[in-house]
Amino acid sequence: MTTRLSRMLRAAGPGALAAVTAATTLVAPLAAPASGAAPPLGIHKIRHVIIVMQENRSFDSYFGTFPGADGIPMHDGVPTVCVPNPLTSACDAPFHDVNDVNGGGPHGHPSAVADIDGGKMDGFIASAEQASRGCTNPDNPVCSASKTPVPDVMGYHTSKEIPNYWTYARDFVLQDHMFEPVSSWSLPDHLFLVSGWSARCANRSPMSCVNDIMGPYGVRQFDQAVTQELTTGTTSIDLAWTDLTWLLYRHHVSWAYYVQTGTQPDCANDQAVTCPPVAQSARTPGIWNPLPLFEDVRHDHQLGNIKPLDAYFRAAARGTLPQVSWLAPSQADSEHPPASVHQGQAYVTAVINAAMESPDWSSTAIFLSWDDWGGFYDGVRPPAVDQNGYGLRVPGLVISPYARRGYIDHQVLSSDAYLKFIEDDFMGGARLNPKTDGRPDPRPDVRENARILGNVVRDFDFSQAPRPPVLLPTNPPTDSPSIPAYFVGRGPCVGCTTTPPSVAPTRSQRAA
Repeated sequence: MTTRLSRMLRAAGPGALAAVTAATTLVAPLAAPASGAAPPLGIHKIRHVIIVMQENRSFDSYFGTFPGADGIPMHDGVPTVCVPNPLTSACDAPFHDVNDVNGGGPHGHPSAVADIDGGKMDGFIASAEQASRGCTNPDNPVCSASKTPVPDVMGYHTSKEIPNYWTYARDFVLQDHMFEPVSSWSLPDHLFLVSGWSARCANRSPMSCVNDIMGPYGVRQFDQAVTQELTTGTTSIDLAWTDLTWLLYRHHVSWAYYVQTGTQPDCANDQAVTCPPVAQSARTPGIWNPLPLFEDVRHDHQLGNIKPLDAYFRAAARGTLPQVSWLAPSQADSEHPPASVHQGQAYVTAVINAAMESPDWSSTAIFLSWDDWGGFYDGVRPPAVDQNGYGLRVPGLVISPYARRGYIDHQVLSSDAYLKFIEDDFMGGARLNPKTDGRPDPRPDVRENARILGNVVRDFDFSQAPRPPVLLPTNPPTDSPSIPAYFVGRGPCVGCTTTPPSVAPTRSQRAA
């Protein structure tokens, strides 16, 4: 069918909901307590959830050598595992990769199956070597940019390359059994992030949707539909199943999906070698901005809640953050190969510093993760939860004034745990459940209720006094031999130019 999404996007106003949560039979109202009212208790001390989702890194590639974590097996600092290399008939061990730009490997569903190899976790090099080379679309899961003699899928970074991420892990919570929700690539992962499902629908009816973890619609059809939407204002794609915003709207929970302005490097033809850059903004639906394509978002007139990243920095500075926020980067800041690791860390640090310097900090929880493994090695076999997942292991961090200090969470988790936390905090435990949410769809299960799924509430100590911010430089030193030409804020960077206009420095950086 045909929609008029572009016209609706232009007509949509700010549309922000009041940041007040309605009382339910299970949960007290979550708005700031009136004068003389009892303060919120437990999980309800969190009145602002910020989900920062980066791209394409496995747990072992970032935290495989983090002390105390379930990482790469070592003896005297030397890895004791290796992965077969079909081209050399050798078995290649993980190695310390100091390069700021990595290639990674293919990361679609077939690659996940091959990499896991029935639980042997030994298919990473073969997948990278068999992948198409020279692709300019890093979102195409058949592509691999890894060109080193030993594919860099076996490389891992340490605190020398990503010091800020390791500082957050030391000072707050590192989750070492966080898995991508589906054994596939970025698009299905982002659909699960906002809805707990990835599907393909025949029309606007939620009951017309069927399970699909490959695209959905296939990479080529989805990209063509998005291009058609951007150029003509019409598309044949309806994401008709129910997403979390349906529940947020009905429970009067404010939300925003912040999209960094930049480029979205995908091609309408997923086999194309080159294509013109596609602009990304809050008004362009796509892999990292799927909510404009959801029927219930349009039905609820919530398109105005999809905002540019600049609006996040303004809301943080003013103390007007919504109760639920998602942040999506542009390609340059995403860490999605071939993007710079250091530049992605700079973007994330600027986002976290802004939240820490916000009047809302004392009631904020930041969930930082990476959407899929990007073809990089990881040694932990994903547990089976249903026909869709879980996928491979990715890093996860919890940053909050109530987060435990230096805690490593070994629970089995996925981004479904973020939905569960939001539903428990703001909506009395309501779920994206076709039997109860008032908008039934044929999803195979209620992901938040999976018995194997842990509860991130265990990563908090709500009895402790709110912890002060841990403000970090956006451009810390690195041992990488080369780094990009510019970064956010100040730091020892030879040849740095200007701060990117789409990312704001913190107040402390501006004063420096």
